[in-house]
This record gives sequence, structure tokens and C-alpha cells, in this order.
Amino acid sequence: QVQLVESGGGAAQAGGSLRLSCAASGLTFSPYVMAWFRQAPGKEREYVAAVTWTGGRTHYVDSVKGRFTISRDNAKNQNYLQMSSLKPEDTAVYFCAVTRSPAGPPLSDPGRYDYWGQGTQVTVSS
Repeated sequence: QVQLVESGGGAAQAGGSLRLSCAASGLTFSPYVMAWFRQAPGKEREYVAAVTWTGGRTHYVDSVKGRFTISRDNAKNQNYLQMSSLKPEDTAVYFCAVTRSPAGPPLSDPGRYDYWGQGTQVTVSS
């Protein structure tokens, strides 16, 4: 059974940094992509960033480009989201997600992903 466990969330001041981690267990396959989404109260789940398991190619939503960095450690089955220059609008629950298929809806579509973590809260104060 695949499990994704996020950690590293918490509170930060605007301009500060946080590093989120996502640990995957029970993988019997190599993921195609691991991604991060976020969901603020009253809003839809929003794509943040993705990294391919093979090759480490990255992709970001425009609002976090230059501030967030996604990476992965294949040996540990983990991926990370380094968040810098945080803004109050980054406040949300952040979710890790995995898709095993190279085909399907866009990477920004939550429906593309097969497995999800429970989320970790990030709160940025001004």
C-alpha cells in the first residue's frame, strides 16, 4: 500500500523559508512524477510544482517560480519543496502527490495523480 507522508510545515514570517518533505513508502513502481499541491480555505486545490522521478525535470506554477525549489532523492523515496521568500498568500495545506503514468491529464490537474498524502499546514504571517 502506497503511503505519502508530508512533514516540515509550520508557521513562518513573510520573507522567511520552510522546507517540506514527502516520504513515500510501499512503492512497487518508480513514480513518473512527484508533485506538490496546496489548498487554502475556501479555495480549490492548486498545483505548485512537480519533479520527474527519472531525470529530475522540474516544473512550477508561475506564482512560485524563483521562490520555491522542488527536488527528489530517489534512494530515499523522498521529495522536497524548499520554499523561500514566503508570502501570506502561500498559506495553505500542502499536499504531496504521485502519478505513475507518463500519460494523462496535465500535471497541474489533481486528477492526474494516483496517490496523495494527508497534507501539512503552512501559515505565513505578514
